[in-house]
Amino acid sequence: MDHRLRRDRLVERLEEVEVDAFFVTRLPNVRYLSGFTGSNAQLLLAPEGAVFFIDGRYIEQSSREAPDLELEIYLEGPPPVGAVAPRFGVRRLGFESQGVTYGEWAKLRDGLDGVELVPLEGEIERQRRPKDEEERAFIARAQEAADAAFERVVLGGLREGVTERELALELELAMREAGADERGFETIVAFGENTAEPHHHPTERALRRGDVVKLDFGALAAGYHSDMTRTVALGEPAPRLRETYDVVAAAQRAGIEAVRAGGSTMAVDRAARSVVEAAGLGEAFSHGLGHGVGLEIHEAPFLRWDSDDTLAEGMVVTIEPGVYIPGLGGVRIEDMVEVTADGCREIPRSTKELVVL
Repeated sequence: MDHRLRRDRLVERLEEVEVDAFFVTRLPNVRYLSGFTGSNAQLLLAPEGAVFFIDGRYIEQSSREAPDLELEIYLEGPPPVGAVAPRFGVRRLGFESQGVTYGEWAKLRDGLDGVELVPLEGEIERQRRPKDEEERAFIARAQEAADAAFERVVLGGLREGVTERELALELELAMREAGADERGFETIVAFGENTAEPHHHPTERALRRGDVVKLDFGALAAGYHSDMTRTVALGEPAPRLRETYDVVAAAQRAGIEAVRAGGSTMAVDRAARSVVEAAGLGEAFSHGLGHGVGLEIHEAPFLRWDSDDTLAEGMVVTIEPGVYIPGLGGVRIEDMVEVTADGCREIPRSTKELVVL
């Protein structure tokens, strides 16, 4: 990955946002701009150069992962930005408003003499939205691990008596065995009435025949996530849930068909949501249609009824309508798609049919 090019693009923005330098603290953004994968690092970017702040644990790792950056090593306390900023003539320093707590801001302010702190929002995240070829390859690798786990653990191994917690662990282990670095987020497994909760935490609830099973899971590959939801059944589900599945499947298809470069995120949400509303289930679809996926599991753009953003070629977003009926159960179907000039490409290969096992 060309991390220097990414940093240069951000530096080009400094004059427009009226700052002399940018102090980057959010770890996904630090990784995006440097390639560093450790748990503590900050980056100061200015037209004259860049300085990478790390603590003593990461001297060897940073020299290996970010060899083209000047290192500033500190042992404790906040990174010594105040000792470095004067070299670049910094009078206005941009910082990530969404990545700095009030306490961190106060320490940063106290360490800078005569420097104005300027909050900036979403500068790097906007740059991260379209994924380059290598990023898309990592996302595809993460999805391949999730597909393999679904086929092995669910299609080939779902059984009566397994608990939600056990099935979640089996999925996570299978993703690792299929090549994932680790799980991408906390796995959601829900049985029966628990499927009515959009984000259910797995319990000791055991699987029974006639249960609908909702699984929301993903893997991690080189820092990039995958995200997929499937709803299956162990034995024939209640007729109302089968009807609900058909509605959700039609809504997802409508959403996918509305995706294209230059299109509105609100319009994509509307395409899917209108199908659910026409079936009289609008109030049971209680969340946005989707979100971007990359170095973070939830990142911009967000496909919602109140977020009129514009899709661009190369973005990877989820399309995940869901309907949740308390006391009965719920259905969600989710796939990542890559936005193309004239539509989109679906990334998962796992079946989306209502599989009855």
